[in-house]
Amino acid sequence: MPKEKKAFPLRLDPELYQVLEKWASDEFRSVNAHIEYLLRETANKAGRLRKSQDKN
Repeated sequence: MPKEKKAFPLRLDPELYQVLEKWASDEFRSVNAHIEYLLRETANKAGRLRKSQDKN
């Protein structure tokens, strides 16, 4: 059974959002999915994400 995702508001600079929107589109992801991907990758590289939590 998949875990429920935590929803929360995120305020971003409009210019940064445009960059993320284009980047996400280039990767065939939604902006939300791309932000989650980037955060997960960064957490993995920093050694902060346990392997059992890594879904990639």
